[in-house]
Amino acid sequence: MTTAAGRFAPSPSGALHVGNLRTALLAWLFARTTGRAFRIRMEDLDRTALGADAQQLADLATLGIEWDEPVIHQTDRLDVYRSVIAELTAAGETFECFCTRREILEAPSAPHSPDGAYPGTCRTLTAARRAEKIAAGRPPAIRLRTAVDEFTVIDTQLGEYTGMVDDFVICRGDGTPAYNLAVVVDDAAQGVDQVVRGDDLLSSAPRQAYLATRLGYHRPGYSHVPMVLGDKGVRLSKRDGAVTLGDLAAAGVSTPIVLSRIAESLDLAEHGEIVDAATLATRFDPAALPRDPWIVTPDIWG
Repeated sequence: MTTAAGRFAPSPSGALHVGNLRTALLAWLFARTTGRAFRIRMEDLDRTALGADAQQLADLATLGIEWDEPVIHQTDRLDVYRSVIAELTAAGETFECFCTRREILEAPSAPHSPDGAYPGTCRTLTAARRAEKIAAGRPPAIRLRTAVDEFTVIDTQLGEYTGMVDDFVICRGDGTPAYNLAVVVDDAAQGVDQVVRGDDLLSSAPRQAYLATRLGYHRPGYSHVPMVLGDKGVRLSKRDGAVTLGDLAAAGVSTPIVLSRIAESLDLAEHGEIVDAATLATRFDPAALPRDPWIVTPDIWG
């Protein structure tokens, strides 16, 4: 795919809550108001719920968010990821890592490593030592042998951001390709040059941009948008109560009201104004977006 595109890439582990829907709407607005295609990707390498992908697509459509086909599932692309991992390994750009999370945290160099960076424990293991660990029954993860300690990205909302890049995992010990590899490969394959997502993922951008550079891909631009928090000030989740379209509908809150409250939180609608996605596109100005988190309380829907 060569058409420039934005994307929304949910994990189909359950119904989307209003925080997910707000980010999806923003990703759609960024893409459509800049003449881009809009892709949907189901990031289903981890835990999923049966039928969640179809429900998520239905919820997006109900809000007026349309997308360009096809919708892809990462589990359909395992051979693609494994081919990239094999190419990096053949070029000597990876190494096997036998460390558990606890061992990484307790490593002597760990306290001096920034932001939980991998301390390099297995980077120089001898072939004999690797064979010993494999014989002991510990399956290795595969880490990228990086050549930098940090990398800088430019974010349209947050400006220049320099973050840590360590020897990060690109294939887990169970053989599953890691998120940081899959997302980079998929964005390149789908023509995604605009990544809009929650600002809790900002710290992953340097690793992903660095890997894209290593693979010879065009690096996407980034726009990390404020999170949606529950009334306790932590990231919104289904534990906060009625926060999915289905649960809100059961409580008497219609989808147009949900969309309008989301629009209000983005300063794209007046309080109580009923709007649709197409109208929001005519009002959208990325530079005017709020920079603070949106706090969702139970009484917000009244």
